[in-house]
Amino acid sequence: MTLTIDVDLPRELTQFRLPTAVAGRLQTLLDRQDSGQPLTVRERDEAEGLVDLAEFLTLLRLRAERMTQ
Repeated sequence: MTLTIDVDLPRELTQFRLPTAVAGRLQTLLDRQDSGQPLTVRERDEAEGLVDLAEFLTLLRLRAERMTQ
């Protein structure tokens, strides 16, 4: 069984981005990891969550952009 739900997305979704401070924190964690400094379990979980959030916002933004064209 497949369920399809139509949702109206506001045009503002095309502007969704990670807040600057959050993006900066993610970049700091990724830079540390890339430089060979191990992250703690908590930092790794934080980084993974922020990456998931960034990907989700990107998908929302792309859908909103596609719908406004």
